[in-house]
Amino acid sequence: MTGLHRRSETVTFTLHARGGLDIVDNISVVGGLGRRGTPHGLLRRFLRGFIHFFSYHLVLNRKSIRMTRAGGFRLSVRPTVFHPRFFISSECFAEFIGRLDLRGKQVLDIGTGSGILALAAARARADKVIAADINPNAALSAADNARANGLDERVTAVCGNLLSALAPRPLFDVILSSPPKHAGEPRDLADRGWHAGPSYRDVAALFEQARERLKPCGRLYVMVSSDTDLDLFGRLIDEAGFCARLAHEHSIYIESLIVYELVPR
Repeated sequence: MTGLHRRSETVTFTLHARGGLDIVDNISVVGGLGRRGTPHGLLRRFLRGFIHFFSYHLVLNRKSIRMTRAGGFRLSVRPTVFHPRFFISSECFAEFIGRLDLRGKQVLDIGTGSGILALAAARARADKVIAADINPNAALSAADNARANGLDERVTAVCGNLLSALAPRPLFDVILSSPPKHAGEPRDLADRGWHAGPSYRDVAALFEQARERLKPCGRLYVMVSSDTDLDLFGRLIDEAGFCARLAHEHSIYIESLIVYELVPR
């Protein structure tokens, strides 16, 4: 097999054969990632700029710890940490994770933010979850929230750049990641939850590093946006040796949030 699957076929099934994960959804086998990002017209660019301005100044760059409820968890969100209540991608992905059977699995959440995805994995009965983030405030928030929700025996927070803090050997059954959805130089630490650097520089190594740390029958679930450079992500995924399946999509007014399931070739 060369590259990713070169056909598109919609099927509905339960995944049991490899790794025992259990999810029922409309899943498409796709070539590349099966689609291109949505063209950015003038109105779309204006709306995106307005949303970023609001998000950065009133949410990401706030100066105080905020308490919230999201995904069925009570969460504390430190300054500079992606807020799961204001940005619906977190709860959308957490809901998807809740439909996985992670019993006895070793799970890694990359770019954990508040830790909501790691907590969702623990609630789905994962045996051990590592919640990793380059932002030290995020790692602290994830640790706080694991304790507050009674999951600290199974959720451990670490501070590191992508997977660099972890040994490059097969460690995990499942890896989760919701990386920044937009290219562009981040202004500061707070903006790294939104912008991933020019040409997605800050997350370009994600797929290669994940491939090294997945067990042979492991899976990587990654959430992207219709605004993401899907052609670039498709190439990175292909080069890292993954096949991609469209596992879930949630559409909102200005974009679609898309979860891909990646399996090693």
